[in-house]
Amino acid sequence: MDFNTDESSDYSGFASEASSIFVTNLALDAINNNLFFATKWTSRNIQFALMSVLVRSETGLDMHQNSDRFFYVTQGSGLVTMGNWQECLNFQALVHTGFGIFIPAGAWYNVVNVGQVDLKMVTVYAPTFHSYNTTYTTKEEWLSHHEP
Repeated sequence: MDFNTDESSDYSGFASEASSIFVTNLALDAINNNLFFATKWTSRNIQFALMSVLVRSETGLDMHQNSDRFFYVTQGSGLVTMGNWQECLNFQALVHTGFGIFIPAGAWYNVVNVGQVDLKMVTVYAPTFHSYNTTYTTKEEWLSHHEP
């Protein structure tokens, strides 16, 4: 359910197309999402997206210098690895439905689907990182168009 409360918003950057109030069922949205990555809401300071990681696949090793991230697992099981250097992911944790993953800016991370079903996650990050309404059907598409 999307209520537009400020049609004349003059926000700059990514938020100009989605600066309205947004209310949704996160768990249901994530379970029904079959795209590897799909932004669903963008404002001036924060962004919300969905991810679906296939069985025996992963999000891919990534790091965002200026963006904190939060993942919430709505279905499946994963192995989270994190660290301060790409070559040294010295933190590991098993996660499953109901777990949250907090990733500070500058940390390298990867989430591997270790379960028997697709890993469905909600992700929120600040500041905004992707263009409004960005979607990637597969991990390969994501890797070929990944925004810096």
